[in-house]
Amino acid sequence: MTTPARGRMVLLLIAGIPLTMILAATWLWFFVVRGDLDLVSALGTANRGSLVQPPRQIDAAPLRDADGAPHPYASLEPRWTMLVPGRQDCAADCEHLLYLTRQIHVATGKYFNRLQRVYLGGAAPQVTALAVSQLSDGPPAPPNLAALVDGEHRGLVALHSDPQALAALFPEHDQDPSTWYLVDPRGWIMMSYNSEVGYKDVIADLKFLLKNSSG
Repeated sequence: MTTPARGRMVLLLIAGIPLTMILAATWLWFFVVRGDLDLVSALGTANRGSLVQPPRQIDAAPLRDADGAPHPYASLEPRWTMLVPGRQDCAADCEHLLYLTRQIHVATGKYFNRLQRVYLGGAAPQVTALAVSQLSDGPPAPPNLAALVDGEHRGLVALHSDPQALAALFPEHDQDPSTWYLVDPRGWIMMSYNSEVGYKDVIADLKFLLKNSSG
C-alpha cells in the first residue's frame, strides 16, 4: 500500500471512532429504554450506605428548637447534613452516633465546611437525659443532651419533634438504633448508614458525593 493510501486509511479509521461510539451508545440506550438492560444492577453503585427510596422530606416532621419555636430545615445552612435521630432520651447508641459523626465530619478534611450535623430527638435537648455513664471517648457523661452539645459537640444543631412523626420519618432507626442519615441541602433524606458500614467507607461516600455535587 502506498504512503498516501495508507494515510487515507488512518484518517478514515480515526474519523470512524466517534461514529462507532455514537452507534454503540444509541444501541445501549435503546435496550435500557426497553427495559432489557438494567445499568444500575449491571454496574453497581458507588455508595456504601443504603439509598432511601423514595427520599423523605424532613419537614414532614415539625422541627422545633430548644425553646419550642418552629425551626424548619430551610433555616439551617444549605449544606449536606449528617442527621442523628433520637428518642425521649439519648442512650448508648445515640451518644456513640454523635461521637462517630463528629469524627467523620472532622475526617472529611477540605469538605468540612460543606457538611453540618443535626440531632433530631423526641424532646428538647435540656430535658433529654443521657442514659450513659461514660462518653465514647472516655470522659464521664454530663446530665443531659444540652450539656453534651455545649461541652463536646459545638456546632451541632439539636432539634426535636413529635415522637410519632419521627417514627414515620426514620423507620430504619426503629429497627436498628445504630442508623443515622444523610440529608441533602433541600431537606430530602437521601441515605441511611448503620454499624455495618465502616468508618472509612462512610468517609469515602461523603468525599465522593461532595466532590461531585454543587450543594
